[in-house]
Amino acid sequence: MRVWDKHRQARQIRGRHLRLLVLSLTTLIAISLLSRLPAWSLLELRSFDYLSTVDDPRPPPGGPVIVAIDEPSLADINAQWPWPRGLHAELISQLRAAGARVIGLDIIMAEPSNPDNDAAITRAVGPDVVLAGDETLIETPQASQLIRATPLPQLTDAGAVTGIASIDLSGDGIFRRIPGYEDGFAAMLAKTSGVAPEALPAGRLIQSFGPARSYPTVSYYQALDPKNLLPPDYFKDRVVLVGLSLQNAPEIDKGGVDAFATPYTVHTGKLVSGVEIQATIYDNIRRGLSIAEARLPTVAACILISVLLAAATVWRSTGWLTVVNSAAALLAFAAVSAACIRLAHVFVSPLGPTVAYISVVFGQAAFDFAEERRNKRQITRAFAQYISPDLVKRLSSDPTQLKLGGERRTLSVLFSDVRGFTTIAETLKDDPEQLTGLINRLLTPLSDVVMDHGGTIDKYMGDCIMAFWNAPLDDPDHALHAVRASLAMQAAIARLNGQLEREAAALGSKPHVLKMGVGINTGECIVGNMGSTRRFDYSCLGDSVNLASRLEGASKNYGVALLLGEETARLVAADYTTVELDRIIVKGRTVPSPVFTVVHKADAKALAAHQAFIDAKYAGTLAPSDVIFEKLAGDIPELAAYYAIVQDALVGDGGE
Repeated sequence: MRVWDKHRQARQIRGRHLRLLVLSLTTLIAISLLSRLPAWSLLELRSFDYLSTVDDPRPPPGGPVIVAIDEPSLADINAQWPWPRGLHAELISQLRAAGARVIGLDIIMAEPSNPDNDAAITRAVGPDVVLAGDETLIETPQASQLIRATPLPQLTDAGAVTGIASIDLSGDGIFRRIPGYEDGFAAMLAKTSGVAPEALPAGRLIQSFGPARSYPTVSYYQALDPKNLLPPDYFKDRVVLVGLSLQNAPEIDKGGVDAFATPYTVHTGKLVSGVEIQATIYDNIRRGLSIAEARLPTVAACILISVLLAAATVWRSTGWLTVVNSAAALLAFAAVSAACIRLAHVFVSPLGPTVAYISVVFGQAAFDFAEERRNKRQITRAFAQYISPDLVKRLSSDPTQLKLGGERRTLSVLFSDVRGFTTIAETLKDDPEQLTGLINRLLTPLSDVVMDHGGTIDKYMGDCIMAFWNAPLDDPDHALHAVRASLAMQAAIARLNGQLEREAAALGSKPHVLKMGVGINTGECIVGNMGSTRRFDYSCLGDSVNLASRLEGASKNYGVALLLGEETARLVAADYTTVELDRIIVKGRTVPSPVFTVVHKADAKALAAHQAFIDAKYAGTLAPSDVIFEKLAGDIPELAAYYAIVQDALVGDGGE
């Protein structure tokens, strides 16, 4: 490769790397701005929903047992809700007798009811009972008011513990965070059971444990008679939560009483009861399973690493392997994030790294695609006038096969010229339109033949065509294709002559008979875009080109339409019968070059006789009167004119 080619490629690579750097920096800035949008935070939380539940975690052992106020209980008790508080008092007594360590009632008892029932529940509660409270923010145009509803004072005076059961929902209506109440319901359950942590992890993300009804659950009516309806010691030393929990979890689009969406809702579409949510919060607190969100420096570092990884992926090029690497990288981001959740209880959102990686990789892929399309258009424009559409298509699909600027290659070069065309042009000098039309009718089919046989048209010189094979694309059979093209060109000339004869007969005029000579030579040449920076041609130069031109001009001296160089004849010998005619000296050479032609009808005996004829010709032992002239002209009629020319030359030299 020439030095300027290397410099050009180096400039292209530097330009590509500069675009990649700008794209990477732009991506970092864009993600920094996007991350400030509320929608971005919700997308991160939605990714948390999937990653924190992908392995389907279940409640840890020794957790709460839920006594559900469900459909079977409503049917069995057959009382209008809310049930009498005396019934709850009986439940507390039964649970305490069954060995429950802590009893939590997720039922608001802020207003007085029947005095007898209130007295019954007051006698039943104690320090081992946690009663639910509620906190509601009421906003009006005039003011915002926070209202807290707590159990009746007589209940707390009797030793019952108050816990605020309110929860906070994210902007998309999903419960994900530990409530920020120091006296929250689950927090007070943990404190009452003696497992409260040193500091409440308020605001941290919660680890969900399965869909609705994942916790051990019994119906309310069963808990009223545990000895007969439940296994022995079912409640022994357990934290028991009592609350509404419909057996058939309501769907999210239908809503429900005291039921909320959780991270598991993305899988099931079902809501989870409030009492089961309190059990989940309790387990997160007692087992330290809540999940912290990664700090900004950590997130920024992950995004930066993702950008660098993406840049490394597309540093050299983009292709099908880029898609494979990208898929692996995105899976790795998700896997690392899930591992951090499960092992370190830290949520590092994969959204930023994923968007950053995709932006850089596919952004660079888009640049590369546009560059490739631009290169293809340039190649198509540059070569559409030289070579066949099929070759243009191959070049545009694989530009690496093209090396512009000049290179050394072995080519088969063809020159064709119409014999006597100067005379025809002189005849038509007063009718330029007819002359131009004749040239176009001549060059069009000949050019089509060259392109159909994979050749590259170098230039037109009047009625002469110069073409070559094996550039810009590799053609292992370039010599064979060049010879086939030359024979097809002769057939095209014959067809054109037939048309001209018919047209002349219709006009009653004499037709212009066209005859063509072709010279083909194979050898090493310099080929590439040559000319000025404003105008250039894709052409070839070299001694082999000069010989091809000389062969075309010399073909008429041997009475044949096609003259081949020695290397061309050697390369096509397996497909065509080639015979040597003479040795010529090309300007600039001192060693004679053998020239050949193609014959189609000659048997082995005739070919052997021709070779003996050539040997005698070189030895100077031929005489004009030799019978071999007549015999060979009969055996190889295609060369009859050649034998006559040789015989006439001997006569002119004074031979016998």
